[in-house]
Amino acid sequence: MSIAIVPHAERWKDAVEAFNRRMRLGGSRWGWYVEPVPAWIAKQRADQPVWMEYWLAVEGDDQVRGGYGLKPQEWRVRGRSLVITDWQGPVSEGAISRKYNSLGLRLVRDMLKKRPLLYSWGHGSDEEPIVQMLRRMGWLMHPTPFALHVVDAYRFLRLNRQLRGTPERRLFLDGLAFTGLGNAALSALQWASSRRSAPVGRPRRKPQVDVVEIDSFGSWADELWHRVKDEYAALAVRDAASLNLLMPPGWTSPEWSPQTRLRVDRGGRTIGWIAVSARQMRDDPRFGELHVGTLVDYFAHPDDAADVVSAGLDHLKARGVDIVIANQSHPAWLRALEEQGFVLVPHRRLFAGSPPLREALAPFEETRNGLFLTNMDGHGPMGL
Repeated sequence: MSIAIVPHAERWKDAVEAFNRRMRLGGSRWGWYVEPVPAWIAKQRADQPVWMEYWLAVEGDDQVRGGYGLKPQEWRVRGRSLVITDWQGPVSEGAISRKYNSLGLRLVRDMLKKRPLLYSWGHGSDEEPIVQMLRRMGWLMHPTPFALHVVDAYRFLRLNRQLRGTPERRLFLDGLAFTGLGNAALSALQWASSRRSAPVGRPRRKPQVDVVEIDSFGSWADELWHRVKDEYAALAVRDAASLNLLMPPGWTSPEWSPQTRLRVDRGGRTIGWIAVSARQMRDDPRFGELHVGTLVDYFAHPDDAADVVSAGLDHLKARGVDIVIANQSHPAWLRALEEQGFVLVPHRRLFAGSPPLREALAPFEETRNGLFLTNMDGHGPMGL
């Protein structure tokens, strides 16, 4: 029976629930959204600069076999305005049934047909089947690091589930925690990171800035965007209209923690902003019971990056988080993270770009030095 790829709609909700049940029974942890209207950035008007949309692979009249999501968004690439699309998924019954082994490839090709300038930012390993498939299809693969700042070394060593995977590791990490050696080692590591990226000849100091918590983004965000945008080779548009869609005032979701938005001013002028979140984890497969802070999204002139990162980090420390994490691609912002004591773990997240997007970003050897990506440029800070 043939499979059609159609927009998600109310009529498919029961079929999606049945698909999710089959995936669980087959041993897969993946499923798809039952509700057809995205909870985050649903399209409400034709001129919307960023939105989410869901698509389903339907067999016959009533069987959902997979799905994917698209997030088209206005970007600025070397002075040009382009609509570039992040994708979520695809998920398919190929994960549990050989009958649908080729469906994942078909879904990727369908996404490319709809949105040729396509990317994903979040794959973590070259061993993942989707990554191997994209490489065979000629996609651009650009590795980026994971940034980590440990605030409470004792809790980090005792509660980080990802690190404590074996009895031997747990015993070793407990020893580091109880003796204080872990705190000393992590402090030294973060100090060395900050010294390595500190500006030559200038001692570290607290920035002379004013940090103001805000509810939404106004005309000041537009002024900052237009003043600074050409300092970057490629980035998603971060004007007030886009930001208020991505981070709506008062919006909450079970998948996300509420974002706190901070405007950073110096001498009466806005130099940047940063959005952060904090979540007390419960039985999380990566973080266990840690209180995790995230630098969700931010923007400034690259020269002001360290002051903006510092504002977000100080806010999260005051909220009592155990660790602060961030993902970033831009060299100046990576240096700013290191300057503030973040340790960069290399090759933890892949930016995967379609062949047409690779062409739009060419020469990528130059563009990558001005490519600006944060957690918001993927599926958002899901689970954080």
